[in-house]
Amino acid sequence: MAKLYFHYATMNAGKSTMLLQASYNYRERGMRTAIFTASLDDRAGHGRVASRIGLSSDAIPFGPSDDLFSNIEAMHAEEPIACVFVDEAQFLSPEQVWQLARISDRVGIPVMTYGLRTDFQGKLFPGSLELLAVADELREVRTICHCGRKATMVVRLSENGELVREGAQVEVGGNEKYVSLCRRHWEDQMRCD
Repeated sequence: MAKLYFHYATMNAGKSTMLLQASYNYRERGMRTAIFTASLDDRAGHGRVASRIGLSSDAIPFGPSDDLFSNIEAMHAEEPIACVFVDEAQFLSPEQVWQLARISDRVGIPVMTYGLRTDFQGKLFPGSLELLAVADELREVRTICHCGRKATMVVRLSENGELVREGAQVEVGGNEKYVSLCRRHWEDQMRCD
C-alpha cells in the first residue's frame, strides 16, 4: 500500500541527500522516479536538487498553482512511476499536499516529501502544517546544535551576519543565511535584546 511520507528537519540535516539516495536506489533497480522541487529555490539551478555533499539530480520545478496530481497522473500514464520525491516540501500549498495524498491513495504511488517544519521565527510553513496533519508517516531527520543537542529550530542571518528577528517567512538561502540550533539556543538568540 502506497503512503505519503514527510521527512522534516532544520537546515543542513541532509534531507536532500536522503532524497537523492532514495531515488537512486529505485533507479538502480530499473524503476522510474519523479523528483519535484520548489521553483522558487534555484540555489542549485532551476529544476535541480543538490546536496551539500555534491549529489544532484534534475527535478521538475513546481509553483504554488501547479496541479501535481494531474501532472504525476499524466506522467505515470506515459510510463509507470515507482515513487514520487518532493524536495523543499514546506513550499507546497495545502491543496498540493492533498494532491500528493491522492497520488498515494488513488494511483498507488508512494510519495516521499522532504522539507523544513518551521521557519526562522518558529512558525510552521503552510505546506509543513498540512503534511504534519495528513501524512501517513512522519520522519524526523536530525542534526545537531553547536552545543551537541538536537537542533529543531533555525535562525536567519542578514548579509552582514546579524540575526534577523522579523521579515518574510520565505527567503531562500543556505549556510550563509541560516543556522540550526536547539530550542534553548534559538530562544536565547531570538529573545535577547
